[in-house]
Amino acid sequence: MDLILTAIVEMAQPFRLLMLMAGVFAGLIVGAVPGIGGLFGMALLIPMTYNMDAYAAFALLLGMGSVNTTSDTIPAILFGVPGSVGAAATVLDGHAMAKKGEAARAFGASYSASMIGGVFGALVLAAAIPIMRPVVLYLRTPDFFAICAFGLSIVALLAGSQPLKGLAAAMLGMLASFVGLDHIAGADRWTFGQIYLWNGLPIVVVFLGLFGLPELASLLMRGSIQGDSAIPTYSGMRQGMMDTLREWPLVLRCSAIGSLLGAVPGVGIAVLDWIAYGHAARRPGPGPKFGEGNVRGVIAPEAANNAKEGGSLIPTIAFGVPGSASMSILLGAFVVHGLVPGPDMLGKNAAVTMSMVFSIAVANIIGAVTCLFLTRPLARIARVSAAVLVPLVVTFIVVGAFQTNMSALDFVLLILIGIIGMAMKELNWPRSAFSLGFVLGPSLENYFFLAYQISGWSWLKQPLVLVLLGLSVAGVIRQSVSWVKTRNSTGALPPPLPDLIASSVMTLLALAAFVSAAAWFPFEAGIFPMITAGLLALLSLAISVQTALRLLRQTRDGQAPFAPATASGEWAPSGDGAMKGNLAVIGLCLALAVLILSIGHLAATFIFVAGAIFGLGSISPRSPILVAAGTTCIVFAVFDILVSQPWPTPWLAKIPDLF
Repeated sequence: MDLILTAIVEMAQPFRLLMLMAGVFAGLIVGAVPGIGGLFGMALLIPMTYNMDAYAAFALLLGMGSVNTTSDTIPAILFGVPGSVGAAATVLDGHAMAKKGEAARAFGASYSASMIGGVFGALVLAAAIPIMRPVVLYLRTPDFFAICAFGLSIVALLAGSQPLKGLAAAMLGMLASFVGLDHIAGADRWTFGQIYLWNGLPIVVVFLGLFGLPELASLLMRGSIQGDSAIPTYSGMRQGMMDTLREWPLVLRCSAIGSLLGAVPGVGIAVLDWIAYGHAARRPGPGPKFGEGNVRGVIAPEAANNAKEGGSLIPTIAFGVPGSASMSILLGAFVVHGLVPGPDMLGKNAAVTMSMVFSIAVANIIGAVTCLFLTRPLARIARVSAAVLVPLVVTFIVVGAFQTNMSALDFVLLILIGIIGMAMKELNWPRSAFSLGFVLGPSLENYFFLAYQISGWSWLKQPLVLVLLGLSVAGVIRQSVSWVKTRNSTGALPPPLPDLIASSVMTLLALAAFVSAAAWFPFEAGIFPMITAGLLALLSLAISVQTALRLLRQTRDGQAPFAPATASGEWAPSGDGAMKGNLAVIGLCLALAVLILSIGHLAATFIFVAGAIFGLGSISPRSPILVAAGTTCIVFAVFDILVSQPWPTPWLAKIPDLF
């Protein structure tokens, strides 16, 4: 008790509270802008702590790190664009709720679940301080592999009534994750001679393209986010908060998932986010299906990803093993301020440790309350014309993607992944399964090889491994059996001919990847890609056969091969304007990319936003100029001041050097 009182007294000093508030508001800004991420934000803030004491420094850093997963739901719910990888699961139901006019309810549920999850994680950290070391040390590399495999088994749930497509999409995501230099054998894998790809496909660019661009295309065709003209009210926010309170068992379970898995080194926020979502999907409860606006699909991942921060601090404080990427940066702050992880953090520096608990808990409360007060004005964005919103969001997506590596290939990759995401959306290939495979692929490969090198095949006999792998297999079998029982029932399906073409192309791609991986040296570098490509080929072939049979039945019944099934079901076609919307968004991205490379990001932002709004909407000439000026100021504040790094010289500025 004396330790708790000491920590509270230390943190009650005005400067330390000011630093905590500054960290919270910096985290809210970082989370709300797609493409930045809390990792970069924490790295940016560490140099600012050099002249601070340890209490103020960690208040600033943990204040920011604790809430960037709170505000990242703003673009996820409103635009279907995850503010960070931790909001990818929230997109599925949160954006569906916004399209139904329930944006305020989604925000209320999200923020209240985030606050409870964050405080829960802080309490777990406080309770785990005496016992954290032996528990974390008990886990071995095979256990980490089994946890990742269990997370991958969720794809059967994410795929709904088409588990084959879910598994195939996950395998495709895993193949994409293997691009780059192999960390085990040092082999060059599918880089095509490009240094840009040595570190793999940037996860920020992949997620922005996969989820962001397809949703913007749909938004452009709908005309606005919200389907009706209802004015968002605080009653909707209260309804969302009451949803969270009614689902308190789910909130506590998912908070526990976030805290416990956050304490496992290597299990990142993107993994536990989907695990929590899959856990909630097992019991969808009343209301819409998951993926169509079920509020439980918002509550579960938001509770888990905010509880993660407290859990990931456990191994970091206990013995200097970071529980997440952001914790690895935080270890640098430990060194700067003369703190040594281990027994000292539980002894002479225990007050500093308790102040971290205080910082995480208070930061989550302040962040959630701040966002709740902003719910109504944020929900009003759902009624703004798409002609205004789409150019603004495209600007932040493209500029955010470009600041990843400052390379023109960032634009190329963003558009290519965006095209893949659009095709997957139109043909009902679950993008969520692709993202899960992309995140888990490297971890599965690394843990498998480490486990085999340490224990041979005997690691398969370990109790926790057997339990988790058994649960993984049981989950996939259960969903597959359910699909077999209901596969002949009526349900909306994509047009068979485009679906057959896509699955056939996927089969050929998988076979080419298998042949390519078989030629790599050393052979170990190609084992996992070969296994993944082989599974993808088999799954795609099965989907092709299934779709070909459906095409024959549809042709026999006199239906056009491009016509979707008309019965009710999970999938709803986007309509005849889908291609027009997709091409329009791709064209906007290309135009902005060319402008950025030619005249720089600030001038490009002003010209692009003004021109795009004027071209898409019939509004007065003054409005696009005002919106463009405001957007340019925000881009400057976020990407030039907050994220301060040198931008490459535009092409036009290099012309005088030629003479």
